[in-house]
Amino acid sequence: MTALAGVDIEAMAENMAQLVDQGRKALAAAIGTVDASGSRSELAANVADATKTLGTVAEYWFAKPERAAVAQAELYGGLSEIWRQTLRRYSGENVPPIVAPDPSDKRFASPEWEENPFFDWLRQTYLYAARWAGDMVDKAEGLDPHTRAKAQFYTRLISSAVSPSNFIATNPELLRATIEAKGENLIRGMKMFAEDLSAGGGMLKIRQTDDSKFRLGIDLANTPGKVIWRNDVMELIQYAPATEEVYARPLLLTPPWINKFYVLDLNKEKSFVRWAVEQGFTVFIISWVNPDESKAEKGFEAYMHEGILTALDVIEKATGERKVAAAGYCVGGTLLALTLAYMATKGDDRIESVTFFATQVDFSEAGDLQILIDDERMAALDEAMAKTGYLEGVKMANAFNMLRPNELIWNYVVNNYMKGVEPAAFDLLYWNSDSTRIPRANHSFYMRSCYLENRITRGEMVMSGVPINLRLVKIPIYSIATKEDHIAPARSVFRGDKFFGGDVTYVLGGSGHIAGIINPPAKGKYDYMTGGPVKGSFEEWVAKAELHKGSWWPHWFEWITTQAPRKVPAREPGGGELKPICDAPGEYVRVKG
Repeated sequence: MTALAGVDIEAMAENMAQLVDQGRKALAAAIGTVDASGSRSELAANVADATKTLGTVAEYWFAKPERAAVAQAELYGGLSEIWRQTLRRYSGENVPPIVAPDPSDKRFASPEWEENPFFDWLRQTYLYAARWAGDMVDKAEGLDPHTRAKAQFYTRLISSAVSPSNFIATNPELLRATIEAKGENLIRGMKMFAEDLSAGGGMLKIRQTDDSKFRLGIDLANTPGKVIWRNDVMELIQYAPATEEVYARPLLLTPPWINKFYVLDLNKEKSFVRWAVEQGFTVFIISWVNPDESKAEKGFEAYMHEGILTALDVIEKATGERKVAAAGYCVGGTLLALTLAYMATKGDDRIESVTFFATQVDFSEAGDLQILIDDERMAALDEAMAKTGYLEGVKMANAFNMLRPNELIWNYVVNNYMKGVEPAAFDLLYWNSDSTRIPRANHSFYMRSCYLENRITRGEMVMSGVPINLRLVKIPIYSIATKEDHIAPARSVFRGDKFFGGDVTYVLGGSGHIAGIINPPAKGKYDYMTGGPVKGSFEEWVAKAELHKGSWWPHWFEWITTQAPRKVPAREPGGGELKPICDAPGEYVRVKG
C-alpha cells in the first residue's frame, strides 16, 4: 500500500480518461475492419475443437470417481502446501519455494515475484496448477496421438493465457510501472493495441519489432541485383557478381511463400544470398507474388510451372547454362521436391543438384503445426478463403505464434500493451511480421495433400497429371535440418529424406527453423552434425554423428562446389538475352499482406 501513497490522483484520473478514449478507438478499429461473415466460423471451429479435445481428457478422469478423486487430491494437496509455506514466510521464516519456474522463463524474472510472499504465492500456485494440468493430459490413457498432442497444445495455450504475469493487478512489475507512470503506460499500450488491430484488418497483428527502422533495399534485402523476369506468381532476381570469376553452374533459390524471400537476404552480415555471391555463385532467387483475389486459383501446379520451371527457362536465357543447382526452403523445398519428381518422369534433367533447407516431404511426424490442422478446421478455413480468394497473412502468423505463446504472444502483450514500451528493432522479427497472403488453391492443396493426407510419401500425389515418385529423384541431395525446429522437425525431415532415390547428405544444425538455417560463418554460432546415410532411426543417426563447431555453410559450400568446379567470367544481370526490369529486391516483395 505504501506504493500508492505518492500517487498523483488527478494525473491518474486524467490518464484513465485517455485510456478509455484509446479503448474506444481500439474497439472501432476492431468493429470497422472485421469481416463478420468470415471470422465467426473459424473462431467457432477453434472453440469447438478445444472443448471437444479437452473434454476427451476430462472424460477419462471422471469416468471413475476414485480416479478423479486422486487427481483432485493431488491438486488440492499441492496448493495447500504452497499456502502453508506462504504463511510461514509471512511469519518471518526463510522457506525455499515448492515450485520454481524454469530459469529460462522470463515471465517471473522481476525480483518481487520471489521477495514478496503474496506474489510468490501467486507464482507458485500458477506454476503448480499449470504443471498439474499438463500431467493430467500426459497421464490420460486411451488417447490417440493426435488428440493427446492437441490436448497438450490447448493446455499450454490456456496456461499461458491465464498466467498472473499477464495482468496488471497480479504482476508486481506491471503494478509498479503503472503507478510510477500514473497510467501513461496503459495509454501508450492501448494506442499500440488499436494500431495493431487496424494493421491486422481486425485481427490482432502483434508488433514484435520497430518497423520504422527497416527499409527494403536499404536496411534489408540489399544485395545488389536486378529483377530479370516477372509473371503472375513470381519475380526472378539475378544478383550482381562479387568476384571476377563465378562457378559456371548457376544457383536457384526457392524460398517459402508463407513469408517473403528476404529471410535469405536479411542484411550484409546475415545474408545467405550475399555470402553465396561472395563465394563465386551466380545466384537467382524467386520472389513470390503477394496475391490478391485475382490469384485465388493459383495452386501448387501453377507455382511449379510458372515458378520453378519458368525460372529454369529464364536462367538458361540469362546465362547460357542449361544445368543448375537448386535449393528450397521449407514449403519452397517441398514444392521443389515435387517438381524434381515431376521432371524426372518427364526426362527433364536441368536440375543436377539440390539442397533442402528445413524441408519436409513426409508429414506423418510434422510437428506442432499439425496440431492445428484437421478436417473441421480445414472446412472452416476453406469457407473463409472462398470469400477472399486467399489466406490472410496475419492468420498464418498468428498460428505460428500460438505454437510458442509465452515468447511470441504474451511477452509482447505485456511489454507493448501494458508497459507501453515499443519493441526494439530486430531484422528477423521485422521479416517475420511482413506477412504474405497465400492463394486459396495453393494453401488448401498444401494443407490437405501434405498435412492431412500425407500424399507425397504414400505415392498418392499427382502434379499436372503426373504421379509423384520421389524414388525417381536420384541427383545429389544436401538436406539441412535443425535441432529445435517446431515447424519442420529434424526427425520428420530425416524420415522424409529416406524416400528419395539418390544419395542424401543429411546435416543436423543447431537452433531452430530460421536461426539454424540463417547461420553465417562469421558469427561462429551453434554447431552442426554430420553422419552417414539416412538409414535406421533418427536417434541412431544422431548417436553416431560427428559434431562440428560453427556454421554449416562452409560444409555445404565444399559439398556443392566439388560437384561442379568449373568457373567462367562473372555474369552481370541482363548480360544475356534478357533486359533487367528493375533493381532488386523488386516490386512483389514490397506489397503488404
